[in-house]
Amino acid sequence: QVQLVESGGGLVQAGGSLRLSCAASGRTFSTYIMAWLRQVPGKEREFVAAISWDVGMSYYGDSAKGRFTISRDKVKASVYLQMNSVKPEDTAVYYCAARRVGTSQYEYDYWGQGTQVTVSS
Repeated sequence: QVQLVESGGGLVQAGGSLRLSCAASGRTFSTYIMAWLRQVPGKEREFVAAISWDVGMSYYGDSAKGRFTISRDKVKASVYLQMNSVKPEDTAVYYCAARRVGTSQYEYDYWGQGTQVTVSS
C-alpha cells in the first residue's frame, strides 16, 4: 500500500522558515515526480514545487520561486520542502503528491493527508 506521510507543519512568524517532510513508502518511485501542492479552504489547490525522483530535476510555482526549495533523499525515501521568508499568504494545508513521469501535472496518483502551515503576521 502506497503511503505519503507529511510532517513538519505548524505555526511560524512571517519572515521565518519551516521545513516540511514527506515520507514515501509502498512502491518504487523512480519513475515518479514528487510534488508539493497547497490549498486554502474555498480556493483551488495550488502547485508549489515538484522534483523528479530519479534525476532530481526541480521546478516551482510562481509563489515559491526564490523562497522555497524542494529536495529528495532516495535513501530515506523522503521529499522535503524548505520554506524560507514565509508570508501570511503561505498559510494553507500543504500536500505531498506523486505522479508518473509523462502524466498531466494536474493529476496525481497518490496523495498524503496534508499538513497545516500557518504564518502569523
